[in-house]
Amino acid sequence: MIALPQHTQVLIIGAGPSGLMMAAQLLRHGVIPVIIDSKQGPTNQSKALAVQTRSLEIYRQMGVIDKVLSEGKPAVGATIHWQDKEVASLPLAKAGEGLTPFPYILMYPQNRNERTLLDYLTLNCCPVYWNTSLESFKEISNGVEVQLRNGKETFTLTSDWLVGADGAHSVVRKQLGIPFTGDTYQHKFYLADIKLANSFTDDMVHLFMADNGFAGFFLMPEENTYRIVGNLPPAFNDKQEPDLKDVMPHLQSVTGGTVEISQVNWFTIYKLHHRMAEKFHNRRCFLIGDAAHTHSPVGGQGMNTGLQDAYNLAWKLAGVVNGQLAPTILNSYAEERMPIAKELLRTTDRIFNVVTSQSWGSNLLKRYIMPAALKFFWKNETRRIDLFRKISQLEISYRDSKINLHLSHGSKIKAGDRLPYLQIFDEKKQQQTDIHAWCSKPGFTLITMGEIKENMLFALAKWITQQYPVGLNFFHLPFSERNQSVFDAFEVRPGQRKGLIVRPDMYIGYINDVVEIEMLNNYLRKVMGFVG
Repeated sequence: MIALPQHTQVLIIGAGPSGLMMAAQLLRHGVIPVIIDSKQGPTNQSKALAVQTRSLEIYRQMGVIDKVLSEGKPAVGATIHWQDKEVASLPLAKAGEGLTPFPYILMYPQNRNERTLLDYLTLNCCPVYWNTSLESFKEISNGVEVQLRNGKETFTLTSDWLVGADGAHSVVRKQLGIPFTGDTYQHKFYLADIKLANSFTDDMVHLFMADNGFAGFFLMPEENTYRIVGNLPPAFNDKQEPDLKDVMPHLQSVTGGTVEISQVNWFTIYKLHHRMAEKFHNRRCFLIGDAAHTHSPVGGQGMNTGLQDAYNLAWKLAGVVNGQLAPTILNSYAEERMPIAKELLRTTDRIFNVVTSQSWGSNLLKRYIMPAALKFFWKNETRRIDLFRKISQLEISYRDSKINLHLSHGSKIKAGDRLPYLQIFDEKKQQQTDIHAWCSKPGFTLITMGEIKENMLFALAKWITQQYPVGLNFFHLPFSERNQSVFDAFEVRPGQRKGLIVRPDMYIGYINDVVEIEMLNNYLRKVMGFVG
């Protein structure tokens, strides 16, 4: 085992997707954390499968998107069946066109996400300390003191900050005494990674429903390979180790006898929970991912929400560790992420209860009413786009956050919104790019657009060099016909201008119809909390 240091600035407990993303994002912002996990090493088995658009945008910003896309498989929508009869088809790809470079859901299993992030950590000389568990910790005057165990050996380590990414049974959360309120779903469920002899001929997710249950078929990167998630028949609830052979009669009943399995790669039984911690932040300790919230697999939101937790917290924590931001910025993590988790729990729980219920009323709803409603709903382009934005997590906004400031008359795009994906022609470099690419570097990004005199642009560049030499990037977009769509999106008319500051997580922190150094500086110092 690599020797643990005696002190670290940030200690991360748990090397699942959330913990690894937390470490990777800290590294991007110049902080080298210590990350531990009680497992012996990376696992090849995982329940999470779907990577949403917003997470793919993070991977793009990190520079690893080509690897992720080459190893994953896009799912372009969902088909719903009542036994062997198709009752609704919901293609999503066209609904996302123009909103993102990734208008689909990428099927990329959790273990591959972890491997990509582990490779990123390795390239940046940040090891994971495997087979190392958290025994206990206590807060001290300027951090936490933790007791760790590796085999029979125990270690004492101090850390300025502690991040609990240690799953639904989080030791960090339990030792902080934070309640984890919610419940466990009544039924047991099974998960099977299989190869089909009679594979589907499309790249859709297939959901089968019947009076006695459901089964979802989620395509995997390998040819003709799927992950099946379904309800375990009540007769097997008390059986210790049922296998796929036991479940097959029930699966055939649900699918109308259409399934032919040629190979079983993995089969497991599990229970599902819907719970949320009452606090995500306690002094020098934070909870992210399943340690903070766990919910049903509806919409493939769980792993992605954990990645977003880490993405939100890491730049704030790095800013404090590096002495760039005041510690008060850390309060915004829970203020921004807890409403997202709460709404996610509410919506996924409601949908999952309908899908899994076998009551007479629910079956009537699923067999007749829901398909007709979905077909009617899907005819409306605006609704299709809205659904894609919701599933893909593009609609997540922090408009009510205290660290954002909206001083513009524009109503389409506001401070707190995700920076929209827009194609732009870079007049300086004379090449086509997009506004997300301008925000690919770590730190904040100042973007000005419209008619701004050259001496003002020079003054802005000088101000940044003198006041924010590290952590504030600068781009200007002058008026041109080739960029008219960008000005239309931001409601900038000829003769006008606009200034915006994009946060490191590609959310707009500040937007104003006036470009003045004093106002920009006031936001960065008094609202965002820049120090020094």
